[in-house]
Amino acid sequence: MSYQPQSAKSVSTLFQEGQTILNVGLVSFAESIVQAGGKAIQVDWTPPAGGDREAGWALAELVQHPRVESANQTAYSNYLAAQPMLVGIGVARAEVPGLAERMILHAGPPIPWNEMCGPMQGAVIGAILYEGWAADAAAARRLADSGAIAFEPTHHHAAVGPMAGIISPSMPVWIVENAAGGNRAYCNMNEGLGKALRFGANSPEVIKRLQWMAGVMAPALSAALARFGPLELKPLMAQALQMGDEGHNRNAAASSLFLKKLVPAALSCGFDQTGMAEAITFIAGNDHFFLNLSMAACKVMLDAAHGVSNSSMVTAMSRNGVRFGIRLSGTGERWFEAPAPVVHGLYFPSYGPEHAAPDMGDSSITETAGLGGFAMATAPAIVQFVGGSPQDAIANTREMTHITLGRNNGFTLPAMNFTGTPAGIDARKVLDTNIAPIINTGIAHREAGVGQIGAGITRAPLECFTQAVVALAARVGTPREP
Repeated sequence: MSYQPQSAKSVSTLFQEGQTILNVGLVSFAESIVQAGGKAIQVDWTPPAGGDREAGWALAELVQHPRVESANQTAYSNYLAAQPMLVGIGVARAEVPGLAERMILHAGPPIPWNEMCGPMQGAVIGAILYEGWAADAAAARRLADSGAIAFEPTHHHAAVGPMAGIISPSMPVWIVENAAGGNRAYCNMNEGLGKALRFGANSPEVIKRLQWMAGVMAPALSAALARFGPLELKPLMAQALQMGDEGHNRNAAASSLFLKKLVPAALSCGFDQTGMAEAITFIAGNDHFFLNLSMAACKVMLDAAHGVSNSSMVTAMSRNGVRFGIRLSGTGERWFEAPAPVVHGLYFPSYGPEHAAPDMGDSSITETAGLGGFAMATAPAIVQFVGGSPQDAIANTREMTHITLGRNNGFTLPAMNFTGTPAGIDARKVLDTNIAPIINTGIAHREAGVGQIGAGITRAPLECFTQAVVALAARVGTPREP
C-alpha cells in the first residue's frame, strides 16, 4: 500500500489554526514570539557540559566510544559482583594500609592543616588528644601546625569516615572484605549524636567516649563477631532498604537488623557481661550506628570497580568542608575538585544557613554506590529530616537513572515496583544532561564542636565532572578503534 498524504483540507486547517513554536535556548526568544501574538513552548535545555567548549569536544569523543563502553561494562560488573563481608574489627595502625604512626586520615580530597575548615581542625585536635600526642587543645593545635603530623585522605588508604572522617593510628576500625575479589575497606566506628569527634568536638567527654569505644565496645563486638562468623552486609542492607532506610541519613532498620544478628552470638561468646551490655545498649540507642558499616560496604564495592582503564564510572565522591572531589575508575588516583557546596535543608531550632559549614564527609560514598540520595524513593520518612515531600524523594531517584550505567537489582525499591537503585554514575552522562548527582546529608556547624545543626540536600558540582571528562578524553585518545 502506498503512502497517502494528508488531505488538502487538513493541511489548510493546520495553517488556519496557526503553529506553536518550540523554543530551545534563550527564554527571550519565546517571549518575543508570544508578545507578537504567536504561540511558543519553552524547552528547558542547556548545552552539554554547561557550554564549556573543551569539555564539549571531549564529551563528543567519549560518547559511545568502544573502549569506554567496554571499560564501563567491566567496572560496573565488578561493582555488581562485589560481596561486602564484615570480617572483623581491628586497630587502625595494624589494619589500614599505609597508615603511619604520626599520620591522621581525613575525609575528602587532600587538604593541608592550615586550609581545613573549623570542624575538621577540631576533630584533628581531638584525635591528637586521644592519641596522647599532646596534653591539651592548645598544644595539640601547635603540634598540628608544626608539620610533625602527616594528613592524608582516607580514600588513599582504602578507608572512609563520616563528616570530618578522622582516623588515627589507635582507633578501632571495621574491616570489610569483598568476598568476590579480596579487596578490603575500613571505617571508624559511629560515636552517636550530639558532641562527637566527627563534628569537631574534642572535649573530655568526647575523648572519654572514644577511649571507651576502643577499650570496651570494640573488643566486645569483636568477640561477638568472632563467634558469629563473617557477616554478609549486602543482604542486610537490601532488607533495610525495604524497611525504609536509604543507607545514608536513615539507618534505623539496618542498625536494628545488625543488632538482631549479633546479640545471640554476643550472649554466648564469653565476653565480660557488663561490657557487652554497655556495647549493646549503646548500639540500641544509636540509629546511625550502621552508617559507618554502610560506608565501608559501599567503599569495598566501588574499589572493586576502580582502576579499569578508560572507564568513566565514578568510584568516589567526597568532600572536606572546603573542596568537593570525585575520582573515576579510569583516571587512577587523581581527584577532580571544585568548591564544596552549601547544603540546602532543614535546620534545628536557632540555627540557619549562616551557621553552616560547607558540605563535608566521605559519606557520599553511599550515593556513589547507588544508595543515599539515589535511593530516597524507598525512604519517604527521610524527607522529614532533609526536607521536601515523598513525591520529591521518588523524583530524585528517578532523575538519577539518567546519569547512571544501570540499576543494582541487589538493592530494590518497593515504591518503584521493586526496581533496582540507579547506580554506576557515568561522568559522561552527568556532563551530557547537566544533571548533577544528588546527595542527602547532615549539616555541620562551621565552628568546631558545635555538632550537627540540620540536614538537607545538595548536588555534586558539575565542575568536577567537566575536569574528569576532559582528563579521561586525554587518556583514551581521540582516534577511535574501527
